[in-house]
Amino acid sequence: MTHLVLAPLAGAGGLFAMFVDVARATFRRPFAAREYVDQTWFVARVTTLPTALVAIPFGAVIALQLGSLTRQLGAQSYTGAASALAIIREAAPIATALLVAGAAGTAICSDLGARRVREEIDALEVLGIDPVQRLVVPRVLAAITVAVLLNGFVAFVGIVGGYFFSVGLQGSSAGSYFAGFATLAQSSDLYVGALKAAIFGLIAGVVASYKGLTASGGPQGVGDAVNAAVVQTFLLLFSVNFLITAVYTEIVPPRGR
Repeated sequence: MTHLVLAPLAGAGGLFAMFVDVARATFRRPFAAREYVDQTWFVARVTTLPTALVAIPFGAVIALQLGSLTRQLGAQSYTGAASALAIIREAAPIATALLVAGAAGTAICSDLGARRVREEIDALEVLGIDPVQRLVVPRVLAAITVAVLLNGFVAFVGIVGGYFFSVGLQGSSAGSYFAGFATLAQSSDLYVGALKAAIFGLIAGVVASYKGLTASGGPQGVGDAVNAAVVQTFLLLFSVNFLITAVYTEIVPPRGR
C-alpha cells in the first residue's frame, strides 16, 4: 500500500528533477549544436503535415459553430473576430502541442529508451558525458522551437480554413468574416499563444526524455514508457493550458473593456 502511494510521488519528483537538470544543462558548454539542428529538422518533418491537416478541421469547426451562434444573435460581423481569437489563443497551441507530443514525443521517448536498454546511456555516463546535456537538451529545445513555429502556421491555416468553410457552407460574406478581426483579438493574444506553444513544447520534450531515460525491462519497457509519456504529457498540457488561460483572462482585460 505504501508503495502505491509513494510511486506517483517519486515519479513526479523525478520529472521535476529532470526539468531542473534541463534548465541547468541548457546554459552549460559545450552546446550540442549539430544534434539540436538534426532534432529540429526531425521534429519539423514528422509534425508539419499532420499539424496542418489537423488545423483545417479545427478552424472549420470553430468557424461553423461560431457562425451559427452569431447569426442567431444578429452579430455575424463578429464571426471572423471570434474565430481568430479562439484559434490564436486556444486551438493553435493545443493542436500544435498534441501533434508535437504525439508524433515527436513518442519518437524521442523510444529513441532514448532504446539507448537506455542497450546501455548506451550508461556508457556515456562512464565516459563522463552528461546524457541530459548531450541528448536531452537538444531534443527539448528542438521541441520548443518547432512548437513555436508551428503555432503561427497552425493559426494561419486554421483561420484560412475557417474562412472557406464559413463562406462556402454558411453563406457568410468575406467582408463580414474579416471585418471584425481587430474588434476582439489583440497583440497580447498572439504573445500568449506563442508562450503556450513554447511551454507545451517544453513539457512534451522533458516528459518524453524523462520516460525514455528511465525506461527498463527491454523492448516491452520502452513501449510502456512511450505510452506513459503520451498520457502524462496530455494531462500536463491540458492542466497547464487551463492555468495559463485563467491567469491571462484575469490579468489582461478583453478589448473594449
